[in-house]
Amino acid sequence: MQKLALIGDIGGTNARFALTDLAAGSPQILQEQTFTDAGFHSLGDAAQHYLEATNAEPARAALAVASPIEGDDITLTNRDWSFNRAKLQQALDLQDLQLINDFAAIAWAAPHLAASDRVAILDTLATPPAGPVTLIGAGTGLGVALLTGSTEQGWHVVPTEGGHASFAPIDDEERKIAAWLGIRHGRVSTERVLSGHGLSNIDACLRGIEPVAAPAAQPGTRRSKDVVDAALAGEADAVRALRRFCRIYGAVAGDAALLHGANTVMIAGGVVLHFLDFFRDSEFMTAFTAKGRHADYMRRMAVQVITHPNPGLLGAAVAVRAAS
Repeated sequence: MQKLALIGDIGGTNARFALTDLAAGSPQILQEQTFTDAGFHSLGDAAQHYLEATNAEPARAALAVASPIEGDDITLTNRDWSFNRAKLQQALDLQDLQLINDFAAIAWAAPHLAASDRVAILDTLATPPAGPVTLIGAGTGLGVALLTGSTEQGWHVVPTEGGHASFAPIDDEERKIAAWLGIRHGRVSTERVLSGHGLSNIDACLRGIEPVAAPAAQPGTRRSKDVVDAALAGEADAVRALRRFCRIYGAVAGDAALLHGANTVMIAGGVVLHFLDFFRDSEFMTAFTAKGRHADYMRRMAVQVITHPNPGLLGAAVAVRAAS
């Protein structure tokens, strides 16, 4: 007999919901649906809509949200949604509501990803991955998490807000980008560069668009999708921006791996999957390993891109099973 729980992956752009069967032998994703901002004023509205659409009445739920998880009052970092844990649990008629950081969910998923759910950039695709594992990914924002342990000893997830660490430019072009973003935002976090909006920022800066201080709208920017499409079509300005994005990505991922003492680095987030071949041929790995005396140390790591369509939902399914 099925024992269904609600799972969700709530990011800055999409809210994904599904069910998972706690009585099954392994984590499952059932009846997955994806909603955008349109039509829903809150997380509770979106979750209630999903439950009504599926006629599901779960007693438990695990929701991965793009926000620090501290206390009962939660505000998403890159989305105009906030909620109270206890009130949401009551509104959805749940016996238990588990909240986890969105990149912590991807870390929970990592040991359960098959080789077919990943693409190797450096080294092989060990299953499960060798810990410690750095999880990093650019999407609407920049997520970072750490996974330690092993299948034998048990896995431990450390959520972080590493995407909001300060951006450290390496050369003149990156210093130009940092100065541009400094005019626009004041403090420049890495997420201002490594995200969908970050790619748009890099492109605008390198095309010579004058920055405007936020919160005023920035004229002259292109959507990240348009920059990617233009780069893949060979437009010189877009190619330059996307190459720089990949190089910065490599440097930042390498820094995170050094901080974590990683044996494996897993790239997640929706951005890279739109230009995976370009990414593999880019200077990502050059920048990743360019750590001076520790270059050889970096080359011993396994570096992979997660291609599983819903790693956040999978991780939420793993987390709710672990708490059952």
